[in-house]
This record gives sequence, structure tokens and C-alpha cells, in this order.
Amino acid sequence: MTVSHTDLIDASHADRSWLFLATFVAAFSILLVPAIAGAGLGLNWRSWLPGAESRGSLTGSVTAAVYSFMSYLP
Repeated sequence: MTVSHTDLIDASHADRSWLFLATFVAAFSILLVPAIAGAGLGLNWRSWLPGAESRGSLTGSVTAAVYSFMSYLP
């Protein structure tokens, strides 16, 4: 059985998808902690996270911050 070029591209894409998901989950978890702490203490925590200023919900703000952070990764 031979391995075609499309099979190699699909395998590479699957590896990158897994890496993106793992990075997203790790960054989301890390940034969620100060967001919950700030919201619980009644502080203006959205200014702490890049890209979170324009979002309304806690998870939306953390998601925007994670995407802002990930845009700097190569």
C-alpha cells in the first residue's frame, strides 16, 4: 500500500488541529482563573486581558483574549 500526498497532508493537518486545540485549552484555562477572580471581586478585569474589552460575557472575553494571544504564536 502506498501513501499518497493527500494522506500526508491530512495527517499533518490532524496533528496541527490537535496542537491548536491543546494550546487553546491550556491558554483558556490559564486566563480563566484571573477573569473569575476579578469578576468575583468586582474588579475591572477585562482591561487585564488583551482583546477582552469589547465582549459581554466572561467566556466570550476569555476566548477573545486567547485568540489575541494565539495570534502572536508562529
